[in-house]
Amino acid sequence: MIHWQQGQTLELDITDLSSSGEGVGRWDNRVVFVPDTVPGDRIQTRLIFTKPSFGRGKLLEILQASSDRIRPACIVADKCGGCQWQSVTYEAQLAAKQQQVTDALTRIGGFADVQVDPILAADHPLDYRNKATYPLGRSPEGKVKAGYFRKGTHQIVNLNQCPVQDDRLDPLLAEVKQDIQQRGWSIFDESSREGALRHLALRIGRRTGQMLLTLISTTWELEGLEEQCLQWKQRYPELAGICINRNRKSGNAIWGKKTRYVVGQPYLEEQFAELTFHIYPTTFFQIHTEQAERLLAVIVNELQLQGTEAIVDAYCGIGTLTLPIAQRAEFCLGLEVQDEAVEIAAENAELNGIANVRFQAGTVAELLPQVRLHLQDRVPDVVMLDPPRKGCDDHVLEALISLHPQRIAYMSCNPATLARDLKKLCRAGGYHLNRVQPADFFPQTAHVECVAFLVA
Repeated sequence: MIHWQQGQTLELDITDLSSSGEGVGRWDNRVVFVPDTVPGDRIQTRLIFTKPSFGRGKLLEILQASSDRIRPACIVADKCGGCQWQSVTYEAQLAAKQQQVTDALTRIGGFADVQVDPILAADHPLDYRNKATYPLGRSPEGKVKAGYFRKGTHQIVNLNQCPVQDDRLDPLLAEVKQDIQQRGWSIFDESSREGALRHLALRIGRRTGQMLLTLISTTWELEGLEEQCLQWKQRYPELAGICINRNRKSGNAIWGKKTRYVVGQPYLEEQFAELTFHIYPTTFFQIHTEQAERLLAVIVNELQLQGTEAIVDAYCGIGTLTLPIAQRAEFCLGLEVQDEAVEIAAENAELNGIANVRFQAGTVAELLPQVRLHLQDRVPDVVMLDPPRKGCDDHVLEALISLHPQRIAYMSCNPATLARDLKKLCRAGGYHLNRVQPADFFPQTAHVECVAFLVA
């Protein structure tokens, strides 16, 4: 047997990119995952973890660079954990994501002949993120830092700009740190559990240019807070509001349950699908506005609604998909677990004069079996799903199969859980998977969005 152990040095050809963003090579019929590599690279790597059938390696040297390897747009891309693929050409990123979706449907879902349409590429694979949340820290010299964590650590890589976020946010990132420094506000320390400021959160309306700035802190009491917020509002006219969120809990959760606005208003306005939306600091809204609109257009085109349909939008959030779809249907019912999101969804419906929609708060598993009560004992013509990364739990799938709508549009940010759930719906529910449309919502990372269309 050929030697295979931790610490061993190997030469590998990288042939693929994994769904977690690592390069994939093979050695003696074993798979080796190596971060920071590109398909086509010939590399030297040291094994840092081994199992009988696979291992993980650390890149030691690029012996021959791939033709798909490029210079990253970010000067700290090799350190920062925010992006995995800035060294990979955009064309190769798209090919890897397309393959990721196909592989998940084949290997996990068991779909041998499903139509996977060509991935919707982003027109601009940089400068696209409409939201960024940066942990705060201090350098050894005591200066305030903001940035993403170094790969595999909680060490902050200090940033003054980020090439994947909307570049209109860059001045705030660089300058707000200096103001925090001058104010002398304390920074939260994970080890001692002392200090106030934990994160800096920035949002922007891509269409409107309106911005929100939120300080996430262990306390409401920051000396001179209102004065500083007034200065920020004056310096940055695009700031619709400045807020503070209190999070005193330990753990990795960024946001606390309560947010207060200090200056301006507690939301920004954004235009999406020719509608106006209020977006608050903690509101879920797709990171890539333009790509979300493109995927919505695919859904609208596929459903070909006639204005007579009853639609259920499960995991509806603030109504981002519900409201544009409601304009084309007879009635829409949105289901969402977060009470605050339901309130904002209703607010957005009223803001746009859309009356043929209703939102219910509760878990989808609890609410889905009851939807006929809200539809005058009518089975919905379409159910739309957009669950979190973990996908739908079995109770949701069972309720969906029992309800048995004619069509399902399942939007997902995780091809693996999508494939798992589609398999259950098709095998136990008798559905047929018509087609799957991938879209690149997250350029420079391994993440990919999809929508799958099923027919009873």
